[in-house]
Amino acid sequence: MKTEKVLASVVLAAAAGVALGLLFAPDKGARTRRKIREKGEDYLEDLKDDYAHSVKKLKQKVDAVYDDVTTKLKSYADEIKQA
Repeated sequence: MKTEKVLASVVLAAAAGVALGLLFAPDKGARTRRKIREKGEDYLEDLKDDYAHSVKKLKQKVDAVYDDVTTKLKSYADEIKQA
């Protein structure tokens, strides 16, 4: 939960910095809009990569827990059969 708050704060601070930078930018509107679009696409790609990485890590953890529980249940079932 704390990590999420820190990440959200960093993202908001970065967005505020970009917005202030754009307000004081000396470029023409078309060039500024192109920069915004390109930066947005870059951020979206980074977000997609981070999401995919997080999903992969979560799946690995879920699989590990599943394997552990399955192994323990099989062990308990074997104990019951032998009793």
